[in-house]
Amino acid sequence: MHLIDDFDSRFILGVPAMDRSHREMVDLINRMDGASDATFVYLFAELVNHTRAHFASEEVMMRESGFPAIVEHKDEHARVLGELDRAGHLGGARLALARAYVREQIPAWFSLHASTMDSALAAHLNGTRVRVSTPA
Repeated sequence: MHLIDDFDSRFILGVPAMDRSHREMVDLINRMDGASDATFVYLFAELVNHTRAHFASEEVMMRESGFPAIVEHKDEHARVLGELDRAGHLGGARLALARAYVREQIPAWFSLHASTMDSALAAHLNGTRVRVSTPA
């Protein structure tokens, strides 16, 4: 069983870099479910690193394209990174908390974030590309 299912039918946004990064994130999250403690700790660190890089990439796209909701989107990124940092101090009972966070919080957050904030960014980027490439 996967924590996040139906990637192709739910989360393809039409921006290849975002789609690729989202697929990588979902694959990481799904691999974490049922992983041994040692593997989970490794994958959690990978998830944090991947998420930081993914958010940084999105923030460059937002800034360079003049995305109007950049402040709200960046604030959401900062909130999630803060949660990952707090959950990431693994060991003892914290490992159980990190597992619960990945299982119970991340899938719902990802689904909502991708279908709202990221889809708005993708629509903006796709619209921007169309306007820029259309001859005057």
